[in-house]
Amino acid sequence: MKLRRAFADLSVGQVHYAECGMHPGPAVLLLHQSPRSYAEYRDVLPLIGAQRRAIAMDTVGFGDSASGDQPASIEHWAAVACELLDHLGLHQVDVVGHHTGGVIAVALAANFPDRVRSLVLSSTPYTNAAFRLARAHSPPIDHVEPSADGSHLSVLWQRRQGFYPKDRPDLLHAFVLDALKASGGLEDGHRAVASYRMEDSIARVHQPTRILRAPNDPFASPHAHELQQQLPQSQIVDLAGGMVPLPDQLPGPFAHAVLDFLRTLP
Repeated sequence: MKLRRAFADLSVGQVHYAECGMHPGPAVLLLHQSPRSYAEYRDVLPLIGAQRRAIAMDTVGFGDSASGDQPASIEHWAAVACELLDHLGLHQVDVVGHHTGGVIAVALAANFPDRVRSLVLSSTPYTNAAFRLARAHSPPIDHVEPSADGSHLSVLWQRRQGFYPKDRPDLLHAFVLDALKASGGLEDGHRAVASYRMEDSIARVHQPTRILRAPNDPFASPHAHELQQQLPQSQIVDLAGGMVPLPDQLPGPFAHAVLDFLRTLP
């Protein structure tokens, strides 16, 4: 299925997105983790696009999207996602988010409830006070100081290597390519997540929700039950063998889990 790519002129500047499918009914908006881009869903888009209109956007400051002039924040990124929906003429969508994208999805559902029909939260943390305290005392996740000989790229690769399948260097290659394009800095997404007060907004999230858990993701997997407690309308689905790069690691099972959930909606 053909992938279509385009830019939307929004408040932050040009925002890049890719899409597949033109089916009737609510479209599916896919939001990526940091510091990735729409490319995290490159293989997922045509699978969902076979049944729905599937759209993956580059978050502000990542991929080919402009960074704008506002500080990085989950609330701001959710507002820009809503701007994209306006630009595309989409009143209501089903929203899929992975890692940072899942946190943005929660903010989008809480702050613009009429625009979100349902949520699929993949490897999404519950960012309460305990989470923020833990992150405040943790080292940077991806930041590396540039070196004249380029060895910092090897450091970046090796830092992520333990959280990726050993036989999939292509996934790490895709990660590094996206990391190099992050105009706001590698840590912007992580800092935005670490400062987001999800406990102040999640009570406003009432949409049907599926939580996708990657059992081999040590960062997000432990949060699944905690997140479910805050979203009693949700259910947890495990994707066997799933790790940090879940959407492009297991595009088939990922797309199946999304479409299986959407079929249950009225």
